[in-house]
Amino acid sequence: MDLSLTTRTIGEHTVLEVGGEVDVYTAPRLRERLVELIDGGARAIVVDLGRVDFLDSTGLGVLVGALKRLRPVGGSFRLVCDKEPLLKIFRITALDQVFPIVATVDAAIGADSSGADA
Repeated sequence: MDLSLTTRTIGEHTVLEVGGEVDVYTAPRLRERLVELIDGGARAIVVDLGRVDFLDSTGLGVLVGALKRLRPVGGSFRLVCDKEPLLKIFRITALDQVFPIVATVDAAIGADSSGADA
C-alpha cells in the first residue's frame, strides 16, 4: 500500500495526516515532509496516524528523528492514534513514554493550551 501525506493548519498547529503504510520503503517520504515542515518554521506539529495501517521500526525512527529536530527550537510534537495495534507498538518500544499520544486531533491541539509540551 502507498503512503498518503496531507498537511493542514489549525491555529498555530500544523497537522500532518498520514495514511497507508509507514515502512522502510515509504518512511523516507514521511521524513522528508516532517523535515520540510520543521525547516519551514512549524513549531507545533501534530501527526495524525488515524489512517495508518502499518508502522515498522523505520517509521518509528522517523518520528523520533522529527521530535529530536523540534525539541531544540522549543517546538511541540504530538501523535494522534487510537488504533490498538499501533498503540501496542508504542507501548512495546516504550515510545509511549516519549511521545504524547492522544486519540483525537482536538485533544492534541488542546494539550498546548494546558501548557503540556513534548
